[in-house]
Amino acid sequence: MSAELSAETRAELIRAAFAARRFAYVPYSHFRVGAALLSKDGRVFTGCNIENAGYTPTNCAERTALFKAVSEGVTRFAAIAIVGSLEGKTNDLVTGPCGVCRQALYEFGGPSLVVIMAKSEQDYIQTTLGELLPYGFGPQNLEIDPE
Repeated sequence: MSAELSAETRAELIRAAFAARRFAYVPYSHFRVGAALLSKDGRVFTGCNIENAGYTPTNCAERTALFKAVSEGVTRFAAIAIVGSLEGKTNDLVTGPCGVCRQALYEFGGPSLVVIMAKSEQDYIQTTLGELLPYGFGPQNLEIDPE
């Protein structure tokens, strides 16, 4: 699968991210995030953010989707869509992946991973992980070929 996404695939990922957002566990921030991660073989893995009273164990939607996929043996990805907003509100801003998620995604998607940060199917920013995390550190830095 190339870095280019069809409009249909992009819309499907955004819809899946919105659907995943409904399951967010956010009793502290009340900020719901959903993510839909597209594997290179075409499968979609979704995730939501899961908060914790201890704060540190909180997990972002992007890493929830990533960890679900990796736990099922999938380790190569083409794209991710991310949506987020406060409960009961529509965001004026897109929701981008935090620094920890950028690093975790870089491990399995590298700089060419397409990142879609959406407010709706029609209103989004599409970029690459390399643009969000320039000079990222990955397996290649350790002279390891993940393939």
